[in-house]
Amino acid sequence: MADLLTAQPATASAAPSPPRPRSARRARTTLIGWSFILPNFLGFALLTLVPVAGALALSFMEWDSYNPPEWVGLDNFERFLNDESTLIALRNTAYYALGHVPLTMLAALGLALLLNRRLRGVGFFRAAAFFPYVTSMVAVAIVWNMLFDPQFGPVNQFLQFIGVDSPPGWTTSVDWAMPAVILTSVWRDMGYYMVLFLAGLQAIPNEYYEAAKVDGATAWQRFRAVTLPGLRPVTFLVLILLTVQSFKIFDLIVVMTDGGPGRATLVLSQQIYRKGIWEGEFGYASAISVVLFLIVLVFTLIQFWFNSRRERS
Repeated sequence: MADLLTAQPATASAAPSPPRPRSARRARTTLIGWSFILPNFLGFALLTLVPVAGALALSFMEWDSYNPPEWVGLDNFERFLNDESTLIALRNTAYYALGHVPLTMLAALGLALLLNRRLRGVGFFRAAAFFPYVTSMVAVAIVWNMLFDPQFGPVNQFLQFIGVDSPPGWTTSVDWAMPAVILTSVWRDMGYYMVLFLAGLQAIPNEYYEAAKVDGATAWQRFRAVTLPGLRPVTFLVLILLTVQSFKIFDLIVVMTDGGPGRATLVLSQQIYRKGIWEGEFGYASAISVVLFLIVLVFTLIQFWFNSRRERS
């Protein structure tokens, strides 16, 4: 019996491995996280961050890509304030943004409200409204130039049919070239932002509308009290995206009007291209791009401040 009590088992169970230190687990988790974001971050750094830093440095220099850069301080920014052509481009950019942003938002919201219903074939109409956004910008510009042709374009022929004796010259007119570009841009972009508004509308609980109907609210009152507050996050996102897109407008204007007639549709992004690529003034072009970046940044920060203040109230 004593031998049985004192006998040791033939095979002892293996001792449990010590727990991994918390610092090692944290390092492993961090490494996994970096492995996911590193490719995108490298692309952002090489294609965006480095060029932006280079443009900022060049904005204080004079460089034509043939001779070594020469430090000129704030001369490029002083030239910006005294350059008539650049100031016209700034005014035209603001003109385009003031027309493009509200019209696109209203058109996109109207389409979203119209197509947010259970109708036969509604999927086809949603796809048809979105299709212009994925169409080639060059094709859109060429087609709308044909539509806006002063003599043979369908737009002016329709205006003459309804009694307009002297229809506008559109892209050949100093006064009507920018409105023509704005209308074309609104037609192209409203389908994309319609999708965003449509997603926002479908996220609003239907119980809110039913409760408003029970309280006797009219359709307009339900729109003001339920739809607009429910769309506030989406509206803020659309406003930010449209503002940035409007100040960056380039390709549509280059193909439709090339900044003309005269300088009626010349915008800042096109002025940057002309000064940098055409004329080789990379320092001055970089200064214009920095000013454009600051303008967009200021407008974006103002919109963030206004949105956060409205949410707190």
